[in-house]
Amino acid sequence: MTASRLAHVEIDESNLPAPTPEIEQERRVAIFDLLEDNSFALPPRGDRPVPPGPYHLFLAIRDKRLVFDVRTEAGDTVAEFHLSLSPFRQVVKDYWQICESYFDAVKKLPPSQIEAIDMARRGIHNEGARVLQERLTGKAEVDIDTARRLFTLICVLHFGG
Repeated sequence: MTASRLAHVEIDESNLPAPTPEIEQERRVAIFDLLEDNSFALPPRGDRPVPPGPYHLFLAIRDKRLVFDVRTEAGDTVAEFHLSLSPFRQVVKDYWQICESYFDAVKKLPPSQIEAIDMARRGIHNEGARVLQERLTGKAEVDIDTARRLFTLICVLHFGG
């Protein structure tokens, strides 16, 4: 098992409204999938060595900023970075709108229409993952699948933020 990975992910939900069952399900699945398979590496900063992973990630929204609090398994802080939520606002909004359409479609539309909505949902999800990878440049290196799962968690946080 590689050290460049996340072994634990936690979301600070203290300032968020209670999630809907769909939001709660999205969160659970994203964390499960993320812990099953992810790639998360911290680049060297200056001449300081990067403490080896695996890492524990605590995600939160504080002062209208997305906070990545990265720690060692022993709980020592390795990195903390704050990202503006602005670049995510529209893609998160689009993602939740298409998710609502998808949840409604599953209940009453034929498979061909559900598939079309799901393809659009995946496209928006990929865009959110791309934005996240871009925003993490120089702070953390993540592959596209990890970025997709982290984007889902950002959506869950943003839902209440």
